Amino acid sequence: MEQINEQLVLVSGESGSGKSASLRNLPNQEKWIYANCEAGKRLPFQNKFKISKVTEPYRIYDLFDFAIANPNEIDGIIIDTVTFLMEMFESIYVVNSANTQKAWGDYFQFFKNLMQDKVVNFGKPTIILGHTRSELNEAKHEMQTSVPVKGALKNNGIEAYFSTVVSTKKVSILELEKYGSDLLTITEEDRELGYKHVFQTRLTKQTVGERIRSPMGLFTREQTYMDNDCKLLIDHLTKFYAG
Repeated sequence: MEQINEQLVLVSGESGSGKSASLRNLPNQEKWIYANCEAGKRLPFQNKFKISKVTEPYRIYDLFDFAIANPNEIDGIIIDTVTFLMEMFESIYVVNSANTQKAWGDYFQFFKNLMQDKVVNFGKPTIILGHTRSELNEAKHEMQTSVPVKGALKNNGIEAYFSTVVSTKKVSILELEKYGSDLLTITEEDRELGYKHVFQTRLTKQTVGERIRSPMGLFTREQTYMDNDCKLLIDHLTKFYAG
């Protein structure tokens, strides 16, 4: 049987939409590797993660190799963000390459090996954050939103490597209350603000151009929105695959 990592998720969204904040409730943080690819950007909450500042793309491989070799020490890995990781690879290995065709091939293989070798063999919760960009598809007359990448990776997009892709959104309380999601807690503070930062788990009529996806049956229509909480998301995935 083909081996997969059932606890692999892509948390995508615009900058400042709550991607990093969604990590705040992860338990046993001292046993999570947080790979910071964004020039040492600080997380917006106090934490106990094993923080590794990534300034060389292949450092990510080393972090997964360490986690695989020390399963009792590491519960999960976070990459923040894959957008900056791939831009870093381009800057270091593609831009000044004497053979750009080969360099773009290496760019593709770097990501493919990360997802199909390192992530799979780790086999534990892996949370990858990614910034999104929206562009007008003139042929379809709709806005399309995805995590931007280049080269051959752009054809299918990095989302194709994930079974579960959620998007961080700021949604009005009035809209959220239409769904009655059991994965969503609306606080008094949320009501005072009039909106809440959430994960969108399913496509809606307004977001057909996005690449949100999940296994059939993972989320009901009522669960289209849920708390932007990676612990809740991972727990939901675990329960789903346990059957």
